[in-house]
Amino acid sequence: MKSLLSASAMLALLAGAAHAEVKIGVLLGFTGPLESVAGPIASGAEMALSEASDSGKLLGGETVTPVRGDSTCVDASAATAAGERLVTAEGVAGIVGAMCSGATGAVLANVAIPNGVVMISPSATSPGLSTVEDNGLFFRTAPSDARQSVVMADIIKEHGLTEVAVTYTNNDYGKGLADSFQSAFEAAGGTVTIVAPHDDGKGDYSAEVGALASAGGEALVVAGYVDEGGSGIIQSALDTGAFDTFVLPDGMVAPSLTEKFGSDIDGSFGQLPGSDSEGGATFDSLAEAAGFDGSQVYAKEGYDAAALIMLAMQAAGSADASAYKEKVMEVANAPGEKIYPGELAKGLEILAGGGDIDYVGASDVELIGPGEASGRFREVTIEGGEIVTVGYR
Repeated sequence: MKSLLSASAMLALLAGAAHAEVKIGVLLGFTGPLESVAGPIASGAEMALSEASDSGKLLGGETVTPVRGDSTCVDASAATAAGERLVTAEGVAGIVGAMCSGATGAVLANVAIPNGVVMISPSATSPGLSTVEDNGLFFRTAPSDARQSVVMADIIKEHGLTEVAVTYTNNDYGKGLADSFQSAFEAAGGTVTIVAPHDDGKGDYSAEVGALASAGGEALVVAGYVDEGGSGIIQSALDTGAFDTFVLPDGMVAPSLTEKFGSDIDGSFGQLPGSDSEGGATFDSLAEAAGFDGSQVYAKEGYDAAALIMLAMQAAGSADASAYKEKVMEVANAPGEKIYPGELAKGLEILAGGGDIDYVGASDVELIGPGEASGRFREVTIEGGEIVTVGYR
């Protein structure tokens, strides 16, 4: 009888496990200076979570529920509070996010590390995050701005420009990108006439633009946010005639840019993480079917961040971060069978059988060093009031 009861109890436990729930936080700047960018990233992440959940193959059939939190991008206290709610009240097993670098650092230090929670950011790019002490809990599918800076310097030189002014949003992201870019551009023989911060949330940027114009330059590099001060700087520069050509890093490339300025910024150019890989095209089709634009900045990285969490859990056989954090790099890189968007069920099945995968995903994932993306970039220009892809590098 004892054996029979034990077997019955085991069957009951297994049946309950098959219907268990894994919650994953989606912690992005749903309000703030990049709110127009957050939506497609969240949609990408949630599409991956649904795909894994619907497959019925994750950890023997567990379902996955996304739980959103608003990091605001610019308020570290709000980001920390949102992260704490996800971990303590919602009990998430991992976090896709945060979104902006300062918020990401705050949540990592104040929430993820103390609670032992894995974070995979699809969009935090500050070079400072490469060396943070993270107990092996932090990864990112977006490349560091140290890499973006070299790419941006190359593109500017190829446009025949040798002198530029730089303005940056006054936070970790902006300062890190501006510093890295200045080093890269000067190493390539260019001249940076001025590097000046700007604060978000102002109604008038004429003083900042006046200082930039006085320093001069053939173009203005705007390391800012498209829904905040970055666009304010551009508007003031256009109004005063200070600059008419703008170099646009990732935080400035979004549909709202051309909605605001149209053909007034034709000839401007820039770059954002992106790939022309097979996986990218597949993702765009899946996103279209799901009702969102997969080509938007960091949407692919959002899908990949969520997918890596699911696959690492499967490889570890556990949703416990202390176990699956050791598997993130393993599932992201060779050797193993390549896994693309729409193939998460296949990847989960291979891992369940003890096999190896090499997750390529939507953004051509390859994690290096301290768990960050090696990085490819999509070069864009503004033509006829539209963002046009020039190529990839």
